[in-house]
Amino acid sequence: MADPGPATNTLTPTPTPTPSPALFADEYPFDLDGGRLCLDFANSLGLSSSDHLRSLVDLIGFCRQSGILADDTAHHLRTRAARAPAAADALLARAKLLRAALFRIFAAVVRRESPSPTDLDLLNAELAEALANQQLVVDGGRFAWEWRGGLTEPRHLLWPVVRSAADLLLSEDRLGIRECAASDCAWLFLDTSRNRSRQWCSMRTCGNRAKARRHHERRRRADSPSRTASATNTGSAS
Repeated sequence: MADPGPATNTLTPTPTPTPSPALFADEYPFDLDGGRLCLDFANSLGLSSSDHLRSLVDLIGFCRQSGILADDTAHHLRTRAARAPAAADALLARAKLLRAALFRIFAAVVRRESPSPTDLDLLNAELAEALANQQLVVDGGRFAWEWRGGLTEPRHLLWPVVRSAADLLLSEDRLGIRECAASDCAWLFLDTSRNRSRQWCSMRTCGNRAKARRHHERRRRADSPSRTASATNTGSAS
């Protein structure tokens, strides 16, 4: 009888199923109009809107919608957060402290002022951890930064945010940081318009509301003389 040779494993690995979009139906749909990840993160709390980072699930959702987390990684991190609620709450509190510091730093840049040393200390502390976990790799013949081991733990979520903030502050682009001109909004955005004249965080929201108010005011002023003339004629007739 012929030797059949070594046994061959004909089983192929089962691919990890892609999470269903329904798993993310509870995410808040973030407005990502800031032009940089760090500005969008700072905008997750506004003057006229509620806090959109209500739980660590929201922070994971923000990162997924911003494109720095794949769906399967986001699903994994949601599972990890659910298993350790106390750690999730502590990380959320840390994220909110960072968010507040970033907003104040960028607001100071808008006003051409020096940011608070306390806020810079907080950013630098987070940045030290993030930079310690980056490495240079070659991708397609080009060098690129990569997160060592990937963003696989909930605490890793702040790393891309602080790296984004540092990159923006070190670049000339920081001179294009603006605050929304709407009186009920203070969201930040990067003005990349040709003549640097952008006023609103988003034309879909604040810009459209401002246009509607101006239109209403023009109509009111246009109608005012006719009402005055009508009242005068009525009085003369009597």
